[in-house]
Amino acid sequence: MVNWVEAQKPLLHFLVKKAGLRQQTVEIEPGTVMSFWVPKEKYDKKKNPSKEVVVPEGRSNESHFNTNGDKKKDKKKGEKKEKPAVVLVHGFAAEGIVTWQFQVGSLTSQYAVYVPDLLFFGGSATGSADRSPEFQAQCLLAALGRLGVERFTAVGFSYGGMVAFKMAEMRPDLVHSLVVSGSVVTMTDSISGETLNRLGFSSSAELLLPESVKGLKALLSVATHKKLWFPDRLHKDYLKVMFNNRKERKELLEGLLNSNKDAKVPVLSQRILLLWGEKDNIFNMDLARNAKEKQNQLQKPIATGGEGDAARHKESWPPCSPGEALCL
Repeated sequence: MVNWVEAQKPLLHFLVKKAGLRQQTVEIEPGTVMSFWVPKEKYDKKKNPSKEVVVPEGRSNESHFNTNGDKKKDKKKGEKKEKPAVVLVHGFAAEGIVTWQFQVGSLTSQYAVYVPDLLFFGGSATGSADRSPEFQAQCLLAALGRLGVERFTAVGFSYGGMVAFKMAEMRPDLVHSLVVSGSVVTMTDSISGETLNRLGFSSSAELLLPESVKGLKALLSVATHKKLWFPDRLHKDYLKVMFNNRKERKELLEGLLNSNKDAKVPVLSQRILLLWGEKDNIFNMDLARNAKEKQNQLQKPIATGGEGDAARHKESWPPCSPGEALCL
């Protein structure tokens, strides 16, 4: 029987290729790979642009990963100027290109767009037992280095926002600016507990890793503002395609939590633009205001006209002035 969610992927991939992206797998170390959609100009048919194996160790900002890429070559006269790089980091409910399919076509004319799959999403995987957002950030920085990305703006949604914040903390020389929607800098016991109690769920896994059509409908009911009807068959197909690697993803959720007493909010030097839904049920506006207070260089949180946590369509994003982090 045809899985209708899986069946639409070839069409989506065709449209993404028409927008100028190509799929690339980057090996970070033996057993750890990340899948990307990259600009076709950067696509390497050999699939492994660097032979160097980078071994993740420690949590140092200097990182044992090679995140710098190759040195810049002198530009020839008349050579076309490179577009600024933008890295779109997805949330927990879907892989990268599914999450950002509505933004890619609008961005590729002005930006070199990179769309990764985080570990245990899409084609990305690791043999490491580390499930922390720090490890996700280290792997993503290493992969971008392999792809030759030397400076970029990170755009993170939900779980991807937390990974983006970690990248900015680890490598301020690489992360030029941040655009974050529906996320927090650090997921603490109190934030998690208050959110789950308010939504009526016993755990993050119950909310974000549904096992039944009923569970998926409950997730969609709190993650979207406008309620859309889909047949149960489509919900079943989505569960089969988008919620694999359940054991590892549950461990990723457990790796997110920090106790209140141990939680440290870094002071980030980058320009940060927060995009928020006024009626975001998961990460409400109070969390955005709290983040702004703790990071006095943040832009004022922007309400996107009553959207939910899952709304990321470009038409809901506000116009930007030259002083803002990134005009999307």
